[in-house]
Amino acid sequence: MSRADEIFVANMKEIMTEGVWDTDLPVRPRWSDGTPAHTVKKFGIVNRYDLSKEFPILTVRRTALKTAIDELLWIWQKKSNNVHDLHSKIWDQWADENGSIGKAYGYQLGIKHHYKEGDFDQVDRVIYDLKNNPSSRRIMTNIYNFADLHEMNLYPCAYSMTFNVSGDRLNGILNQRSNDMLTANNWNVAQYAVLLIMLAQVSGFKAGELVHVIADAHIYDRHIPIVEEIIKMPMYPAPKLEVDPDIKNFYDFTVDSFKLVDYKCNDKKYTIPVAE
Repeated sequence: MSRADEIFVANMKEIMTEGVWDTDLPVRPRWSDGTPAHTVKKFGIVNRYDLSKEFPILTVRRTALKTAIDELLWIWQKKSNNVHDLHSKIWDQWADENGSIGKAYGYQLGIKHHYKEGDFDQVDRVIYDLKNNPSSRRIMTNIYNFADLHEMNLYPCAYSMTFNVSGDRLNGILNQRSNDMLTANNWNVAQYAVLLIMLAQVSGFKAGELVHVIADAHIYDRHIPIVEEIIKMPMYPAPKLEVDPDIKNFYDFTVDSFKLVDYKCNDKKYTIPVAE
């Protein structure tokens, strides 16, 4: 069975049985009918995924990996903040009339900063350090820019990555301030596992461990029945992720550079409301 399934089911059970409800608090999110979207949450969940053993994707529920990778490339490769550069509708509700989500996500990664070695944006600095100074303990990105928050249509949820080379393996820590566990948990895990694999390949390392740190891991009230159904589904072995081995430049990866092999999973389609 998939290790990602085991972690996800354990997280969900822990949140539902031991979590704290915010029903007595005023909350920002609303459902489409205007009703406050309340949650039950656990603070400070930390999950570890060894990418050398298996690719961390759920089988108790299908994760649309191609769409997830497309969003990852939109942020990390295109460094875009415009939904017209994205091949899905997942960001449309936060976009303005021009398609912009404000100074968020890819916009922040694309800002150039001056270093003694030259001018780099955050992504290119990571790649430079992995190739030229892999022992550094300063290889990281952060898109939670307080100066620009008022110009972001949605504050970043997954806001920082810290990279660390240990021997021949590239490891990473994904920090997330908030995680809608049903809608986005495995989506984010699979995305940043792919990112770690991409960066490892272009910098000459093997993908090691992805550590996912979630400050506020929550389940929305209207998601509870769906979660209760999903966690009872059969678990299958993790599929294998095949990556085009010829790609040595980070900016040459496309959605088609990745292929899941033997992905057996629960294919039921769920209608999952998203709070705004």
